[in-house]
Amino acid sequence: MSSTAEDFRHPAHQAARTPDHQPAPSPRVVVIGAGIVGCSLADELTGRGWTDVTVLEQGPLPAPGGSTSHAPGLVFRTSPSKTLAEFAKYTVEKFRSLEVDGVACFDQVGGLELATTPERLAELHRRAGYAASWGIRAEVVSTARCKELWPLLDESMVLGGLHTPDDGLARALLAARAQMDRATARGARFLERHTVTGIEREHGRVTAVVTDRGTFPADHVVSAAGFWGPVVGAMAGVDVPLQPLAHQYAKTAPLPELSGAAAEATRPILRFQDRDLYFREHGDRIGIGSYAHRPMPVDPFAVPAYDEARARDMPMPSSYPFTAEDWAPSWEDCRRLLPALRESRIEAGFNGVFSFTPDGMPVLGETRQLRGFWLAEAVWVTHSAGVARAVAEWMVDGRPSLDVHECDHTRFEEVQRSPSYVRERGSQQFVEVYDVLHPLQPMERPRPLRVSPFHARQQQLGAFFLEGAGWERPHWYEANAALLDGPGGLDGPGDHGDHGDHGGLPERDAWSARYWSPIAAAEAMATREKVALYDMTPLRRLEVTGPGALAFLDRMTSNNLRRKPGAVTYTLLLDETGGIRSDLTVARLAPDRFQIGANSPADLDRLLRYAPDDVRIRDITSGTCCVGVWGPLARALVQPLTADDFSHEGFGYFRVRRTWVGHVPVTAMRLSYVGELGWELYTTADLGLRLWDTLWEAGQELGVIAAGRSAFDSLRLEKGYRAWGTDMTDEHTPFEAGLGFAVRMDKEEFVGQEALSGLPEPTRRLTPLLLDDPAAVVLGKEPVHVDGVPAGYVTSASYGYTLGRCVAYAWLPAGLPTGTGVQVVYFGEKVAATVADEPLFDPKMTRIRR
Repeated sequence: MSSTAEDFRHPAHQAARTPDHQPAPSPRVVVIGAGIVGCSLADELTGRGWTDVTVLEQGPLPAPGGSTSHAPGLVFRTSPSKTLAEFAKYTVEKFRSLEVDGVACFDQVGGLELATTPERLAELHRRAGYAASWGIRAEVVSTARCKELWPLLDESMVLGGLHTPDDGLARALLAARAQMDRATARGARFLERHTVTGIEREHGRVTAVVTDRGTFPADHVVSAAGFWGPVVGAMAGVDVPLQPLAHQYAKTAPLPELSGAAAEATRPILRFQDRDLYFREHGDRIGIGSYAHRPMPVDPFAVPAYDEARARDMPMPSSYPFTAEDWAPSWEDCRRLLPALRESRIEAGFNGVFSFTPDGMPVLGETRQLRGFWLAEAVWVTHSAGVARAVAEWMVDGRPSLDVHECDHTRFEEVQRSPSYVRERGSQQFVEVYDVLHPLQPMERPRPLRVSPFHARQQQLGAFFLEGAGWERPHWYEANAALLDGPGGLDGPGDHGDHGDHGGLPERDAWSARYWSPIAAAEAMATREKVALYDMTPLRRLEVTGPGALAFLDRMTSNNLRRKPGAVTYTLLLDETGGIRSDLTVARLAPDRFQIGANSPADLDRLLRYAPDDVRIRDITSGTCCVGVWGPLARALVQPLTADDFSHEGFGYFRVRRTWVGHVPVTAMRLSYVGELGWELYTTADLGLRLWDTLWEAGQELGVIAAGRSAFDSLRLEKGYRAWGTDMTDEHTPFEAGLGFAVRMDKEEFVGQEALSGLPEPTRRLTPLLLDDPAAVVLGKEPVHVDGVPAGYVTSASYGYTLGRCVAYAWLPAGLPTGTGVQVVYFGEKVAATVADEPLFDPKMTRIRR
């Protein structure tokens, strides 16, 4: 492989230029599906100069019969996901500018979410915090104000509401038509009644789309087929983890209270989430959608074509017959909330099909298995224009302008792609659309899926497991409850276990006490004072080997990897604009062999995309395991078990070696993500249990404990260690994120180097905060006010048990001096905090390097 920078350019760039670097003709793009996503994408691509765009649709235009054709058009922008909020904000902005034949594509009637329980009212305050964090106007309003906004309400049921005045109703078919017309004027073509039957490929790249009416050559193919996405994906040899489900929607008969309506809708979209319902006006009628019924999965391979659906008396493929028995309980709830409905009836209804994924997020991006084949699937009208912009930027510029890692199709583990998993989790996502979900709340099933070799011992110790990426992860151990009663013991209220009142911890509110135990404090302090074992098996491990491994990894990452075998380097995987795609630890085990500590499947995908022929990369996570042995007594535990020298002089910080711990061969890395002396010990999965037992038995006289993820998060935040995907993403540069030490601008060329060299001084920084009140706790994503106005948001937060304060990291304006007072808004209450220096704990690193 050549070492020129061109090799690391995005494939779209390569396709768009001729060998002499002169601009080439526009790449040939075929979009499959002319729903709201396909039409939006054609508009975004042609607006960026890619005008050779063909959109293929199996149904008639402009209403082809997919989800767009029946969508009620609700656009609520507030979301726990910043990415979804940004998608929705752009959708509103764009659709507001569109009209067809003088009819607007968006009615900005606003939105109103109701609370009929104290729990929901608290949730609305939390959602108002999300809105402030993401720059969305929102206000928690009184019962009286809810009644003003929606006079038909029975206000005796309502405790309050969340009013979002800039939300509204999208006319999805009109918006699709408006963008279709604009794209057509720029050169795109839209072909109806073309059913895709195959995807042609050559040498790992897409070359054409085959239909029942001809073949269309293509440099890029985008599947925007909605709930038919898995069908199109199968033609390309790509699995699309998407489950279509039917959702009930009904319209009432005309209501006297709405007679004479001069507009389609004037009142805000209404959501009654405590009963999984929403409402919108249709002139003198009310449209009602329900998520309260049983999940109704639909097989995407069995959805009828347009004409076949019509032959079955279905108005369109996405509109299944209304099931009145499923509707009956919701109708009673509707009539209680809106007394005007008590004398009315349902005049029409249907079960409309749309898409869900295992985590409720879209599926976007170019596949590595088939280059040039892109996914833009599981996208609702709410996010459609925003997704289209991101995918168009991705195709034309090589990356979206905002972080989309939550939507990247590579995010799913292999075990999360099975049809049964997708069906079960997709169905559960339907059930949970309006549920109040805690940020730590794990899925309930299917569990367990992935367990480390230590799982049996963890169960014996009373581990409380949460789930991530299919892994069972201990968050604390009930066996450590006794530590709360010992000398210097700590305790406080939690909703798991009753360990008495020791007065060492402040009382927590009910929300922050969920999925938390005071035992975590005891485990954190035991790590600081003695030694603890942490199961680090779920952290992703990659093996990179081959003659070109060093040169390749050095080019792909920001730090200097040209160090002798035995060295470990913390480095960053950047994109071409200098954004942080991931952070890695790279251990050089031999001249041509490396072990990488990575984050998500996207890291493996990115490396595989650019790896030359003389480099081999494989994911070794499932076949290996890891124990973190950390604490001031870590050396006293490990040294007697090995003949190698584990002294500070003999085994320095950020070094690695192959050795033996008892009878177990291990790769030992002297790393610590909790700020204490210690090692990460890796071995094969078959020897994992023996490794654990060896360490556990030897550590008894030292007071060893097993510690969980809750303590780990507290300790790592006290040291200021970042978590990729939470604290920073590719929207952020290393210098903004406080990771400039991991960038060697003077080394030979690396991806992102040129972009970093031209950056101005950062205007924002990842900033450490200490909450002033020792009893205050925040969890993340809360807005932060500076001088009384929103100025940023919290990323990670956890109580720092060593410091006696909650630690929060937040994106805030650069230049805030240490000691600056700010306010974090937690459930509507302003909590005082202070900008702090980092690291907050052991700034001279004496505890790690000893």
